[in-house]
Amino acid sequence: MDTTDNSGPRALVVGLGVSGIATALRLRRAGWQPVLIEKAPARRSGGYFVGLFGAGRAAARRLGILDGLADRTAEDGVNFDIDREGNRRRGLGFKDLPGLPRLMLRGDVEQAAFAALPAEVEIRYSTVPTAITQDAGGVDVTLRDTADGTVVTERFELVVGADGLRSTVRSLVFGPHERYLRRLNFMIAAFSLPGSLTDLAAEDGAILLEPGRSMWIFPFSDHAPTVLLSYRTEDVDAEFSQPPAQRVRAAFGPGPTGRALGEALRAMENAEELLFDSVEQVKMERWHQGRVVLVGDSAWCVTLYAGMGVSAGLAGADLLGTMLERHPRDLPRALAAWEAKLRPSIEYYQRIGLEQQAFFTPTSRFQIWLRKVLMRGQNWPLVGRWLQAMREGGKASRMKELDIARA
Repeated sequence: MDTTDNSGPRALVVGLGVSGIATALRLRRAGWQPVLIEKAPARRSGGYFVGLFGAGRAAARRLGILDGLADRTAEDGVNFDIDREGNRRRGLGFKDLPGLPRLMLRGDVEQAAFAALPAEVEIRYSTVPTAITQDAGGVDVTLRDTADGTVVTERFELVVGADGLRSTVRSLVFGPHERYLRRLNFMIAAFSLPGSLTDLAAEDGAILLEPGRSMWIFPFSDHAPTVLLSYRTEDVDAEFSQPPAQRVRAAFGPGPTGRALGEALRAMENAEELLFDSVEQVKMERWHQGRVVLVGDSAWCVTLYAGMGVSAGLAGADLLGTMLERHPRDLPRALAAWEAKLRPSIEYYQRIGLEQQAFFTPTSRFQIWLRKVLMRGQNWPLVGRWLQAMREGGKASRMKELDIARA
C-alpha cells in the first residue's frame, strides 16, 4: 500500500517511455506528486529487442519492478551469420558483447513500470508543453491538449524532460536540437516479425552483414523475433523525405534480396509498429537548468548500438529520486549531485555506442572479416577463454553491470 503524503511538491514528467514512467514512479515514492504527460493518444505496447544489464537490474530492483521483467533469452538457440544466397554459419550475436544482460522487449519494461505506478498518479495523453518559464520558486508550463486544442498554464516545483531524442523540453529550455545532437550517419529500422523466418528455427537468431548495412534477427523464448535493419547514409535528412520502407529498400540495393532479407522487408512494410530513425547521440554540458532536468535519451542518448538505453534510463530515474530524498530542501544541490554521480557512467556508455557501431553495422569488408576471425578464435582454448573473460569481466562488462547508485 502506498502511504506517501499526497501534499508533496508537484513535478511534471514529460514522456511516457521507460525513463518517464520510471521517474514518475521514483518521484512518487520520494514524496512528490508527479503528473505524467504524453503526446501520443495512448500508451505504446510491444516494441523492439532490448538488453537489461546489471546497471538497469539494480535500479529496477529498487523501483520494485524487477520481478516483472522476465528474461526472454532463447537459451537453446544458435546465432547464424547469413547471406543473400541462403548460406549460413555460426556467428557472433548480441550475447557475445560485454555484459550479462536479460533479453526482453522494450514494452516489457514500460509495462512493468506502468503497472507499479500508484493509481493516483495523474496521466494526460495527447498533451504537449508549448512554453516553460521558471523562477526561484517554481516552473510555469503551458500545456496544450492536441485532441481538443485546449491550453492551460500550471505551476510545478520540478519539470522532468523524458521525451526522447528530439525532446520538446530540451528545445524549450536548453535550445535547438542542432546544438546537442551528434549524427553518426546511420539509420535504423526496428520492428517485430509476425513469426520466425522460413530458414530459421523459432529460437535461432541471424545476422546479415554487408559493408555499410546489416540485418539482425533477435529471437526470444516466448515471443516472435524482432528485427533491426541498420545502414550508413551520407544524407540523414534525405532519409526522412520518403516513406521508411522505400528508403530502407533503396539502402539495401536493387539486387535480389534473398529469402531472409526479403521476408524481413515485407514484414517491415506491414508492421503495426515501426521505429525508423537516425542514429544520434545527445551531448550536453549540463542535464539540468534551474528546476528543469532531462533524463534518458533527452539528456544523453547513448544509441541503440550501446545497448544501454533502457538500463541507463532506469538508473537515471532511480538515482534522481535518491538525490531528491537526500537533499529534500535543496533542489539545486540534489540535481548537481545526481548529475555528478551519473555522468561518468553515461559518458562511458556513449563511448561503447561508438565502439560497438562496427559490431552492429560494419562499414568495410575488413571489419566483417575481423568478426569471422573472432568467431573462429572462440574455438581456440586460450583465445576462447580470453574472449569469455572479456565478455564477463572486462571493463566494458564491469561498467554495464555496475550499480551506479552504489558505486
